[in-house]
Amino acid sequence: MDGTGLRERIPHVVNTLVRRGLSFAAAEDAVQSALVRAVEVWPHDPPRNPTGWLITTAWRAFLDQVRSDESRALREERNAMEPRPGAAPSRDDTLWLYFLCAHPALTPGSAIALTLRAVGGLTTRQIAEAYLVPEATMAQRISRAKQRIADRGLDRPGSVTTVLRVLYLLFNEGYSGDIDLAAEAVRLTRQLASRIDEPEVSGLLALMLLHHARREARTGAGGRLVPLSEQDRRLWDTALIREGIDILQEALARDRRGEYQVQAAIAALHADAPSTEETDWPQIVEWYDELVELTGSDVVRLNRAVALGEAEGPRTGAAALIGIDTATPRYAAVSAHLHERAGDLDLAALAYTEAARRATSEAERVHLERRAVRLRGADG
Repeated sequence: MDGTGLRERIPHVVNTLVRRGLSFAAAEDAVQSALVRAVEVWPHDPPRNPTGWLITTAWRAFLDQVRSDESRALREERNAMEPRPGAAPSRDDTLWLYFLCAHPALTPGSAIALTLRAVGGLTTRQIAEAYLVPEATMAQRISRAKQRIADRGLDRPGSVTTVLRVLYLLFNEGYSGDIDLAAEAVRLTRQLASRIDEPEVSGLLALMLLHHARREARTGAGGRLVPLSEQDRRLWDTALIREGIDILQEALARDRRGEYQVQAAIAALHADAPSTEETDWPQIVEWYDELVELTGSDVVRLNRAVALGEAEGPRTGAAALIGIDTATPRYAAVSAHLHERAGDLDLAALAYTEAARRATSEAERVHLERRAVRLRGADG
């Protein structure tokens, strides 16, 4: 059983314990203990029923904590409720648990962080990187969120907006290649789209499908990162692209645009182009202008600068970097790319080296370092 197989079981195990009366915080802690035990035991003694094993082990971990912290009466009450070993129910509680974790008592940011940690299986470090904050800060945020709902229980589902953001970040983490969560995010977003008739839900599904269609072309031999401009477009999944574009067109026709629909529109223009040179860059810039208005995000402004560099030239793109926080992820990489295209090879090499230092994955770091070395060789 690999790490992905373990993560897939987390939502059902957590929700089973919550339905049996545990607080969410206690259930999450117990499941984490069971996962640690699974890593130790399963390689040499794999269970016939992995999910049932996790439920039983997590429950016993909870009982151990109860025995050390609470009275004999409470201990006996919990022991009487201990489930018998056996097959676990097959129902999929994942999407519902996402809504419960988006509890109205939590801020959207806290709800997203908690869900990614407890249900999505991301580490605190990965969530901190997605939020652009130190790992210690994110650990405190998740801890406070668990404490806040400890006494309330998961009694009310949260908003669709919060769940969409969770799924978006979950997909992005999988798409980065660090861990494989993209397919699970697509599956859950399909479920959501089948139940909720909202343009932004459809927009997010379209965005995921259009990006997922390029997955096979994004890495080369040995896990080498292949940028969009160098990808073999014959490897793109045309069926997913067609599905994504159809879903997007239906959503846009309702004239209730949101950020996921706009991002999907940009992805569709990339997917529709035979090559980087034949991409409709002016239209992509227009979509980025709209996305900047919707989000005010420096990350979006950074991506707009790249598109502007393609549409109007690299020096125009570089000028668009003015005013963007230099600490924004990929700022150095974008600056390097624009300097390289403008012929400023020394500046580009320095920026690629800085970008490699800031890289959050090994594949990205190697890719950027190779760019820097190549430019230094060309300059010499």
